[in-house]
Amino acid sequence: MGGVEILVQLMMGVGLAASAGLRAFLPTLAVGLLARAGFLELNSSVEFLTRTDVLVILAVATVVEFLGDKIVVVDNILDTVGTVVRPAAGTLLASSVLLGLDPFMAALLGLATGGATSLAVQSGKAALRAGTTSLLPVHGGFGNTLVSIVEDIVSVVGVALAVLVPVLAFAFAVGLVIGGVVLLKKGIRAGRKMVSSSA
Repeated sequence: MGGVEILVQLMMGVGLAASAGLRAFLPTLAVGLLARAGFLELNSSVEFLTRTDVLVILAVATVVEFLGDKIVVVDNILDTVGTVVRPAAGTLLASSVLLGLDPFMAALLGLATGGATSLAVQSGKAALRAGTTSLLPVHGGFGNTLVSIVEDIVSVVGVALAVLVPVLAFAFAVGLVIGGVVLLKKGIRAGRKMVSSSA
């Protein structure tokens, strides 16, 4: 396998992982369905994603995540759980499109690229949600729902770009990672100010 081909697969994996940083199950379901339909080839170690039982479980999880993320408090619980689940999904997705590599190397590269990307995006998302939740008396929950809908759209766009135009997906993912880091830093600063003002 050529270096260019590996590079394209890595860019696709990073794009999918960034989407997983927003939604753990939607991108995973999409990849499973696309592979099942023959539109996407997966690394042999993760071909289980195309199994009917796995797709049903992913579909149910996608619906639960989609609906739960629109409910204040539940969305924050999902973000807490997502700190573990979304990087795991990002690792799985990034390794799934690394063809021709042995399972260990694919998993290692998936963790280094996909896991880190998903964690950065997830951290920024969690910080943003904490900020919108703190403004709950102002927007009455609408702010959280609006942010959630935008995240749904961005996640779907990220998957589409990863499959169709990996280079653009990579650039998109880099933007999401930078945005995630910026939001996390702002969230940490805001948290410190709240602690110092209440002390």
